[in-house]
Amino acid sequence: MDREHFAALLKSKGLKVTNQRIGVLDVLSKSKDHHLTAEEIYDLVRLDYPDIGLATVYRTVQLLLELGLIDRINLDDGCARYEISSKTTENQHHHHHLICLSCGKVFSFEEDFLERLEGHIQESMGFRVTDHEVKLYGYCKECQERRQE
Repeated sequence: MDREHFAALLKSKGLKVTNQRIGVLDVLSKSKDHHLTAEEIYDLVRLDYPDIGLATVYRTVQLLLELGLIDRINLDDGCARYEISSKTTENQHHHHHLICLSCGKVFSFEEDFLERLEGHIQESMGFRVTDHEVKLYGYCKECQERRQE
């Protein structure tokens, strides 16, 4: 997504378009596979906006979370991490995470094998699933190769 799209999203939510908000969204958009903490977002936004404060980043992240423009994810490392919400992109597909138990790398994957299960749950139990999160734990290719050596 580009800055114009972010500005339009903010305006559609009735928000003032500020450099800080655009900066946070821009950083998250450019860091799709990195799942950034607020502090990491701050460090990257400061490159373009050196006067921004960490408190401003925290407030901006909270606001963008409440508006559904970004998602908070927990990768079981003790840190809240953030990414652009899949609901703000044209491809409103869920994405999930693979977490290597050896090196800690996190990989995203787009396949959504749960759609059929969600349909079955709706049919059999009358429960409509609106969202889900999947984290799969294992060993990445590199760590598997190192373990075999």
